[in-house]
Amino acid sequence: MKHESTAVLGHFGHLRPDQITDQLCRDYTRMRRQAGKKDGTIWTELGHLRTALVWASRPPRRMIDEAPYIERPQKPAPKERWLTTQEIGQLLDAPMAHHIRLAILLMLGTAGRVTAILELTWDRVDFEHGVIDLRTSETGPRKGRARVPMNDGLRAALAGARQAALTDHVIEWGGEPVKSIKTGFNAAVKAAGLKNVTPHVLRHTAAVHLVANGARMERVSQFLGHSSIAVTERVYARFAPDHLREEAAILDFANLRNRKA
Repeated sequence: MKHESTAVLGHFGHLRPDQITDQLCRDYTRMRRQAGKKDGTIWTELGHLRTALVWASRPPRRMIDEAPYIERPQKPAPKERWLTTQEIGQLLDAPMAHHIRLAILLMLGTAGRVTAILELTWDRVDFEHGVIDLRTSETGPRKGRARVPMNDGLRAALAGARQAALTDHVIEWGGEPVKSIKTGFNAAVKAAGLKNVTPHVLRHTAAVHLVANGARMERVSQFLGHSSIAVTERVYARFAPDHLREEAAILDFANLRNRKA
């Protein structure tokens, strides 16, 4: 939210909440589109403005009387891009720095968001019990973060990194925590011959592979750190091998003579 506040406050910051109108929101959307921003980014920026205003209006704060309505562009459909097993192999075989490879393995192996991976510290990597806690504390943040078991491949990669660690952070470079892997990640994707792959695609990839291989939806939901299983089902149910198979069988009218009335 701090990162996005520059654009939002530049447009709305001089106004009282009750002065924010639908037209001003539309003007913001138009301005950001002209700046080359996609509707998904604009939707998030205006959503954060709304969140801050709602927070300020609720007790016990009551900093403002009422949170105004914030009009946003239509939320884009979820991205469908995910990596096949072959593409995952291509990515991992590409030349890259050690910390980039470790970050990729963590995103794939925990289904964690890139921010959670970059914030992960060694005190939350439990080798004794084989568990990785992506939460920064017992209470949060919880969005997209969970406490998940580590697989054998991830354990081996983390064990090697732990021996060479110079900081408290799992992902480090030159003795310093890493704030962004964008440059190194994009270079690895390009070297692998892949397109349209972002760090978030790896989280989506992990979820798709879990569901496609028969993992129960409630377990996938826990792995992803979703607040509700309904969220998981809405996005990933279609990837389940038996999704709607019974319903499809009901609609099989090709052999009516063999069907009971």
